[in-house]
Parts: sequence; structure tokens; C-alpha cells
Amino acid sequence: MYHYIRDLVNSRYPGIKGLDINYFREQIDFLGSHFKIIGIEDLFNHTLPNYSGKDFVLLTFDDGYIDHYTSVFPILVEKGLPAFFSMPGKIIKENKVLDVNKIHFLLASVEIECLKSNIFDSLDNYRGKEFDIPDNGELYAELAVANRFDNKDVVFIKRLLQSKLDEHLRNLIVDSLFKEFITISEKAFSKELYMSMDQIKLMKKHGMYFGIHGYDHYWLGLLDKDKMQTDITNALDVFDEVVDKNDWIMCYPYGSYNNDTLTFLKESGCSYAFTTKIAVAKLPIDKRLELPRLDTNDFPPKSENYKIIV
Repeated sequence: MYHYIRDLVNSRYPGIKGLDINYFREQIDFLGSHFKIIGIEDLFNHTLPNYSGKDFVLLTFDDGYIDHYTSVFPILVEKGLPAFFSMPGKIIKENKVLDVNKIHFLLASVEIECLKSNIFDSLDNYRGKEFDIPDNGELYAELAVANRFDNKDVVFIKRLLQSKLDEHLRNLIVDSLFKEFITISEKAFSKELYMSMDQIKLMKKHGMYFGIHGYDHYWLGLLDKDKMQTDITNALDVFDEVVDKNDWIMCYPYGSYNNDTLTFLKESGCSYAFTTKIAVAKLPIDKRLELPRLDTNDFPPKSENYKIIV
């Protein structure tokens, strides 16, 4: 599972959490020497038993960043490797920066205490007016739980602004912070951050496989049934030229889904779906619509966690 992959030190936002391009090349060499790197067609065609002596690795890239075209794609073509890419429909249809990415770049650009202070001030400003908002301390106590990649302050900000607050309130706060701390216009930022449809088509022409990552990058498991279905349907419409609606793959934003999501995917022609659960996928034991993945940080040169994850 990959996200940002770039020359981090020399980028405009060296603080963004991603994989340096040199580490990516090193990791691809490691994976190629220890595993069999396969493509989506190998899953569809059930050809995995034809390989022997190695476990299999499928490369998956989330969110549609320009990094995947400028940094990743040339390396994959050079080495003759397939990969799977998915991105939200909104980045293509509307040329807007997703809130999830605005939050990433705010975290990469602003001191955490300053960012927290601004968020608390915003909550105080809106509390008791249009929105019913719990006390700041109560919110922090509930949400600030560190995980294996982020400290508790970062997790608090992500969870608060990605899912906890009312969607309209989240948008108001994130948009305000983005305008204050990120000097480039949102439209220009969007064009710098994401791939275009022409680039996607070129990658597909060269053997890359594309799937669905929702439209708005919602936590699908938290949406009501109708909104969830609309979000996925809109995404399928956006990527009609690069995705087979009768045989397609889903990648859950944030790894979020529920039984309604699974039912709708089955009814809509989805063949496989990737979660963010950290585990080795065991086929055909694991359910096709709930496949776990490992993270780039679980493999050299970042770590050797893959050896202990089952």
C-alpha cells in the first residue's frame, strides 16, 4: 500500500509523510528479489498457482497523486512491472483538493501546537451556534490515541477533521485553515497534486490497472445507505473509460466499509476490494471484498515488519 512517493527533501513540502523516491526504487528491487510481483489480471485469471517457489506481492497505489505518474510509473515501465491504482472521482471531475489531503499538507506545514490552537479556536467560535460540538477537552480525550504511524496529536486532528465533526463544519474549518496556511490557490494546488485523466489513460495503455476509491473519499462505513451508494456510483461514472463496470475493484477510503457497502459492491459488479487492515492476504481464504494489505513501511529499507505480520 503506497501513497505519496516523491523526492521528499527537494519538494515544496518535505514534511509530508511519504516514501522517498530513492527508497521506493530500493524497495521495488527488494520485493522483486524476494517475491513474485503480480498484476490484477493474475487474480482475475486465477493464474497464481502457475507460479512456484515465491509468495506474491501486488503493488497498490491510493489517491491518484501526480507522484504515481511522474515518479512511480517510469520505474514500473522500466522494470516491466504491473500495479493497481485507485483515486477518488472528485479529483478528476471537480479539480478540488480533498479535505484528507488538505489536512496532510497542513500537518506538513504548520507546527502541531499552532494547528491545534487554531482548530480549538474554530470549535469555540462555532460551538453553540449552528453546531452542537462537545467540549474541546472531551473531544481530545476521545480521539487522541496514537497509532503505529502517528502520535496522539496528529491522530486527534485527523480523526476530528476527517470523520468526527459534522461534514459541513469539517469543511468550513479545513477550508479556512488551508486558505490561511497554504498560499497557493486550491485549483492550482489540485493540478499539482493529482493525476489527470489523460495521464491515467496513458498508464492504462501501458498495462497499469485502475479501480475505484469512492468519489468524495468518504468513510463509506459511516454513511447512510443511499449516500454510500451514490458516492460509489458517481465514482464509477467518472472512471467509465478506464474501469469495467461489470468487473471492477474497490479500494476503501480509510479502509472504511460495512455490510451495506459489501452488499452494494456485490450487486454492482465489484470483484475484489482492498482494506487498510494490516495483514498478509491469504487467497482463497480471505474474502474477496475484504482483502488486507501491508504498508510500504513494513518492508525494507523502512523496516522488516513484514516478517512478523501474518
